[in-house]
Amino acid sequence: MKKPVLVIMAAGMGSRYGGLKQIDPIDTDGHIIMDFSVYDAVRAGFEKVIFIIKRENEQAFREAIGDRLSRFIQVSYVFQELDNVPEGFAVPEGRVKPWGTGHAVLSCINEIDGPFVVINADDYYGAHAFRMAYDFLTDPKAEDSTGRYMMVSYRLENTLTENGYVSRGVCVTDDEGYLRGINERTHIEKRGEGAAYTEDEGASWTELPADTAVSMNMWGFSADILEELKKRFVVFLEENLEKNPLKCEFFLPFVVDELLEEKKATVKVLKSADKWYGVTYKEDKPMVMAAVQKLKDQGLYPQKLWQ
Repeated sequence: MKKPVLVIMAAGMGSRYGGLKQIDPIDTDGHIIMDFSVYDAVRAGFEKVIFIIKRENEQAFREAIGDRLSRFIQVSYVFQELDNVPEGFAVPEGRVKPWGTGHAVLSCINEIDGPFVVINADDYYGAHAFRMAYDFLTDPKAEDSTGRYMMVSYRLENTLTENGYVSRGVCVTDDEGYLRGINERTHIEKRGEGAAYTEDEGASWTELPADTAVSMNMWGFSADILEELKKRFVVFLEENLEKNPLKCEFFLPFVVDELLEEKKATVKVLKSADKWYGVTYKEDKPMVMAAVQKLKDQGLYPQKLWQ
């Protein structure tokens, strides 16, 4: 069985953060959030990482993380480019928005020939998540890896920020822990000891339990998902280009939902008790820096990761 590859989606700019937050250091030693993700992945058994980036950011990424990691793990770069569309299609005039996370992962189709894990560049997932993902994707008891997917979920209370709202996918699972669907909640706020979401700009709020399982976009796939993305991107463009040429997006979770509905895949939801850390807003950074130092003080990470 081929070893899984780690894929990091790092092509987006942090609009709420105000810059290229993926390469903003979060400790006094110059580490960025991706350092910790890759470090945890290496400890779990991963031997290759693919960064999905914009072509114009390649040098910045090499200098910020890629060059120093190349001594410890194989590093590849894939570019998510707007004009990377199927034959017969063209980029609409005036469009600058990327095609979405499904298109980002599809950009890796020539780099991946086995199982892989996909994560965001600006989220801290914790070592437990990478161990679970690696073990799932390398399980020798899995007779057929086609359509055998996974995702890591987190307790909602462990994924909130004090500085504004967040978007989270609320997971719906069956009694055996398999994903049945994801309800996208685009505006969730911490409210007292709990949380709530609004879908009408704050006119009304719906409470969410603290232990609600939510997705932080950590997925594990067998390689067949890439051909599904390739096929379905064509259908997506046919259905959406005329209706919303400048802003339509091809989202990875939507493709997973389609495959679940068609019974072409299963998604095992693995639960992590770790606390998520991320810099959604500039005001989050001091809290994340303090949390990272605490993890080091507890011995979970060395002070300097790559010595």
